[in-house]
Amino acid sequence: MLETQAQELKPLLKELLHELLMQERGLLKELIYEVIEDVALAKAITEGKDSENVERDEIFALLNE
Repeated sequence: MLETQAQELKPLLKELLHELLMQERGLLKELIYEVIEDVALAKAITEGKDSENVERDEIFALLNE
């Protein structure tokens, strides 16, 4: 009985989820960008921990080139 009800609800849930994602597409896109940005920042921090320290003047000299 429960399995039958679950099988009947499955297409309805899929349709509702699809509608929600389509209606909130912008919000979903922002969320994905935030996650990607956070992962990239975490990776940069991890890589930076093992690198040499660089003087501030050296950084600005490279940026001004």
